[in-house]
Amino acid sequence: MLAYTPGRKIFDVSCGSVSLKVEDVMVKEVITVDEKSTVKEAADIMNKFEIGCLIVTKKGKALGILTERDLLKRIVGEVRDPLKTRVVNVMSKPLIVVEPDMEMEEAAKLMFKLKIKKLPVVQDGQLLGLVTLTDLARFQPQMIRILKRLSAQMAPRRMKKVVDYYVV
Repeated sequence: MLAYTPGRKIFDVSCGSVSLKVEDVMVKEVITVDEKSTVKEAADIMNKFEIGCLIVTKKGKALGILTERDLLKRIVGEVRDPLKTRVVNVMSKPLIVVEPDMEMEEAAKLMFKLKIKKLPVVQDGQLLGLVTLTDLARFQPQMIRILKRLSAQMAPRRMKKVVDYYVV
């Protein structure tokens, strides 16, 4: 039984394991580029927003992904003209996507298995976000900060001892 004391916040976490989902860490503002755009136009967008990839779309639907690596391999490496080459001709495809309710651990396993660092998040054909290996790695410090803050604010000694010992 959980007792409520007025003025005191209580965090109620049900029994069982706590799992983080892709939707918990994904970036929701995904920048896209039309398949007919030139590589130069795509590179300009990537530079403007300081991002490493663009989701390539056809009539608003996600079709592929254009990454910095694609530009290096298929434009610079093959000495192609970025002013004439269309994004559709150098993007990575097929597009590997995940759903927002996938567990983060499963998304990470998929990335390692397929040797990719970026996964668009799609539900019912709609692009909802993007999760990257960097997002997954970056999330760990956030969880550590949450544990430290909770430990300092409300943890009993036995819990504080565990957090102080294991969380650097």
